[in-house]
Amino acid sequence: MPAADRAPHFVRSFERGLAVIRVFGADRPELTLSEVARCCDLTRAAARRFLLTLVDLGYVRTDGRVFRLTPRVLELGYAYLSGFTLPEIVLPHLKQLAEQVGESSSLCVLDGDDVVYVARVPTRRIMTATITVGTRFPAHVTSVGRVILAHLADEEIDARLKRADLRSLTERTIVSRALLKAELGRVRRQGYAIVDQELEEGLRSVAAPVRDRDGAVVAAANIPVHASRNSLESVRRDLLPHLLETVARIERDLAVKDPVRAVSRDSGTHR
Repeated sequence: MPAADRAPHFVRSFERGLAVIRVFGADRPELTLSEVARCCDLTRAAARRFLLTLVDLGYVRTDGRVFRLTPRVLELGYAYLSGFTLPEIVLPHLKQLAEQVGESSSLCVLDGDDVVYVARVPTRRIMTATITVGTRFPAHVTSVGRVILAHLADEEIDARLKRADLRSLTERTIVSRALLKAELGRVRRQGYAIVDQELEEGLRSVAAPVRDRDGAVVAAANIPVHASRNSLESVRRDLLPHLLETVARIERDLAVKDPVRAVSRDSGTHR
């Protein structure tokens, strides 16, 4: 967020401290002081203060050379997850879906410009990156992201596309805003999205929107597959019907329990 757009209450140091925590990940479990400073665009002195404060609080540990997160960081998400019953409702359905099709299945919500995995049933690893609950990807380049984005108001879609970082992740990635908007329109009309090797070479994914009792799209479920094992036609013919049936069952449960109003309000779906 540009400095000029920040509200008077904005605490810049707090933002930087969160950035230090978020710089760690599956691909960067250990980082030196210099690496943290570079990745977070901080001076070494500032990075050192943030890291040592996190060490004192128990969220980071160090051997004096490298730093890594501790399990205590899980506390930061516990308050949200403990009151977030959507995964509890969805997981049995995802497990049944994974058993039916022999592929992994997941549920994601929109958070800002990213999708975040909130439930997942893995059967095999098909991506370079390890996907777990909490994993994030740019929404516009994923099947789950596109089905959620496609159901936003037109003016919000335009605003998101305007600020989206449409870099090429593979040679198939859509990097044209006009083409991406047209694709979102097609996704909205057909009710599902298939992304063909745009996020990662060899990865195809089909997703369908999940609606609450009022018909608002609050999440998306997907099935990712190896392109070498599944043609686009087989994804539509063999996987999509099972996915749509699963989503229908999830929505029937949500219509009774309706635990996701806070998700659609707080996750960024309507920002």
